Amino acid sequence: MKRFSVILAIAAVLLVGASVAVGTTFIGIGTGGTGGIYYPYGGGVAEIWSKYVKGVKAVAEVTGASVENVKLADKGETVIGEVMGDVAKAGYNGTGKFRSKKHKILGMAIMYPNLLQVVVLKKSSITNLEQIKGKSVSTGSPGSGTNFMSESVLKALGVPLNSYSDKRLSFTETANALRDGTIEVGFWSVGPGTSSIMDLATTHDIRILTFTPEQQKKVVASNPTYAAVELGGGVYRGVDAAVPTIGVWNVMIVQKSLDTELVYNLVNALWNHRDYLMKIHPSAAYTTPENAVKYCPIPLHPGTIKALKERGVSVPNVLMP
Repeated sequence: MKRFSVILAIAAVLLVGASVAVGTTFIGIGTGGTGGIYYPYGGGVAEIWSKYVKGVKAVAEVTGASVENVKLADKGETVIGEVMGDVAKAGYNGTGKFRSKKHKILGMAIMYPNLLQVVVLKKSSITNLEQIKGKSVSTGSPGSGTNFMSESVLKALGVPLNSYSDKRLSFTETANALRDGTIEVGFWSVGPGTSSIMDLATTHDIRILTFTPEQQKKVVASNPTYAAVELGGGVYRGVDAAVPTIGVWNVMIVQKSLDTELVYNLVNALWNHRDYLMKIHPSAAYTTPENAVKYCPIPLHPGTIKALKERGVSVPNVLMP
C-alpha cells in the first residue's frame, strides 16, 4: 500500500510537470564562447524573456558563434541566433561559407557593433596586418563570426589564407596562446571591452594593430556591411590612443517560420527592458528600434515589423520579408 502511494505521488508530480511544459514555449539562444560578449548578452536576453514574456522559458546556449548560429536556426535546433551582420547576409543569400544554400532566417533586432581587434604583444615586431605572412595566428574558432570576418578582411588586403599558420582558437584560447607565445597574432571581432583581451592586458603589455586609411578603404569596398571605425583609447590597459579598425553590426536572427505574435512579444520585451541589459554590458545601449531599421543587413521578421510600426518607426521596403 505504501509503495502504491509513492507511485501515485510520483505520477502526480510528473503530471504537474507535463501540464507546465505544455503551456511553455522553450527558446534557445545561440550565442558564442564564454570569453566574448555574445554569451553574457544572450544570458541577459534570456532572463528578460523568461521574466516578462508570458509562457516563455529562454536559455542562452554556448555555441561556435555566428556561422554556427545561422546553421542552427536554419535547422531548427535553436530559435534565436546572435550573428554578425556580414555572416547573417551571407547566410540569408547563400553565399561564402554557406555554399549556395539560402538559410531560412530573418532579422529580429540589432544588438551592437563589433570592432575587429587584432592583438599582438607589445614586444612583437609586427606593426602591420599584412606582416602576418609566415606567422602563427588565430583568426577565431571555426564557425565563428570572427573567423569569417578575419578571413574576409585578409582576402580584401591581398593576404593569402595559406600564407600563415592559423590555429583557429576561441577567444579565451587565443588570449592564452598569445600569453604563452604559441601564436603571435590574435583576432577578435567583438564589442569593445571584451573580457578575454582585458584579462590578457592585465598580465602582458599588448598592442592592437591599426588599419591604414588605404587598408580601411579596401576592406569597406569589399563588403557593404563593413565600416571604417575607431576603437577608443583607454578601453584596454596600455592602449591609450584610438585605433583605426573595421566595424560590423551584430544582429539577432530568428527562424523564418517563427510565429509573428511570439516575435512581437519577444522584441517588445527586449526593447522595453534594455536598461537591464545595459547593466550586463554597456553595448546594449545600441539595441534600439531605430537601429533595427538603420543597420539590419537582412529582411526583418513580421513580428519585429509589427512592433516597429506600433512605435512609429518606418520600415523601408528593403527590410520587408
